Amino acid sequence: MNTTVKNIFGVAAAILVLLGLNVATNSDTITLPDYDTKVESAEERPVASLSDFNNAIVDIAEKTNPAVVTVKTKRTEEVRVINPFSQFFGNPRGETREREQRGLGSGVIVSEEGYVLTNNHVIANTDEITVRMYDGDEVEAELVGTDPQTDIAVLKIDVENLPTVKLGNSDNLKVGSLVLAIGSPLSEDLAHTVSFGIVSARGRSLNNLTFYGDYIQTDAAINPGNSGGALIDVNGQLVGINSAIASRSGGNEGIGFAIPVNLAERIMNDLIEDGEVSRGYLGMTLGGEVDQTMARGLGLDDVRGVLVGQVEEDSPAEEAGLQARDIIVSLNGEEVKDWDSFRTKIASKKPNDTIELGIIRVGERLELEVTLGKRNDEMIAQAPESSQSLEEQLGFSVNSLNSELRNQLDLGNDIEGVVVMNIQRSSSAYERGLRRGDVITAVKQTKVSTSEEFYEEVETAVAEGDQVILLTVLRDNLIQYLAFEL
Repeated sequence: MNTTVKNIFGVAAAILVLLGLNVATNSDTITLPDYDTKVESAEERPVASLSDFNNAIVDIAEKTNPAVVTVKTKRTEEVRVINPFSQFFGNPRGETREREQRGLGSGVIVSEEGYVLTNNHVIANTDEITVRMYDGDEVEAELVGTDPQTDIAVLKIDVENLPTVKLGNSDNLKVGSLVLAIGSPLSEDLAHTVSFGIVSARGRSLNNLTFYGDYIQTDAAINPGNSGGALIDVNGQLVGINSAIASRSGGNEGIGFAIPVNLAERIMNDLIEDGEVSRGYLGMTLGGEVDQTMARGLGLDDVRGVLVGQVEEDSPAEEAGLQARDIIVSLNGEEVKDWDSFRTKIASKKPNDTIELGIIRVGERLELEVTLGKRNDEMIAQAPESSQSLEEQLGFSVNSLNSELRNQLDLGNDIEGVVVMNIQRSSSAYERGLRRGDVITAVKQTKVSTSEEFYEEVETAVAEGDQVILLTVLRDNLIQYLAFEL
């Protein structure tokens, strides 16, 4: 069975329905006991023995657990019930009945005003939201706002003397850092479960769940129902909102994911202050991620970063002087490793924020200062005859653009290039992302407009001993760069 990445709410919702748990609410203001939530920082806590270390973990768990809540939801919907005897009584379409769907998740109290961070998928499409406190009291929650693109939601509860957890700095979290995961796995009877582990990876993207990610990966046990719960560091500070698991079985297999608290805090503040989320906008498309193979194709040393495909007109990127084929290698002094984390960091900035991009242009290192804008939240004929041996090396064939191909690909007469025809799935070009129907406009940054020009440029590269070919590719009106080995 394949490993799947999924949110950790749906299974818990089903279990809650099967258990038939009732959701009670309390509309009156409640006052909680005086919980001691002050955690001594790791820098100030002496650990001279294994017992000291154990006591430190116990202290962190005891003082942060009261700020984690169980989030219970209910949705009522009309369902049609077909009665085989109803047609005899003048109602052949059957009748409708109300059906209640209940769900279970977790949340974290982050302010004395009653703001609670949780996941959007925990409270999406629900009619009622109830929060159960550490001492068992329950209160109805107001939905302040949601952001599906980051899977963050903010609730507000009217409770006095609230325990809170301090927000940490998730940017300081390193692989190997010790963390605690706190939440309500599987059922509310297991609320305030604490598990212990490490940060096993940073910068994970889960594009099948959210558009923006940059997730923290942890092996601290996370199960369905932990969605929206707390990821706590050794300073007793909130560093992540638990959100998803990778699992073959649907349960914990030691691979869980949390949204970094820096991103969650940014989204929360926007929802509270403005009622909507505003994201930074740069105005460029991805031309490709620069790995070792791409760097060789560009004639560079072992460079990492992202290649600029197209720069939008009148965009912040254009105004700052960013150009197509620039390689972005740093953002505000930090190395750019991949596109997902780069676009997430841009989106986490606010409009009018100023950023500094480190780029490489034609082998020269440059620094560009950019003031961000606001983001708005989006076949083919027979191949010609050519050298069989060359096609075998490439793993694909091309054809010159003609009127028929232009119509099939919806291309204007101003587009010059060649169309990828048959391509072998076992080829390096296919593995690197080239597909049938792609339009190649340049080989090693030399423009080509006919199949003859394409094969001549490739033959020249092969004669010069090149093992890596760099292509400029047009797909869906976007320019991309692709390097592959012969």
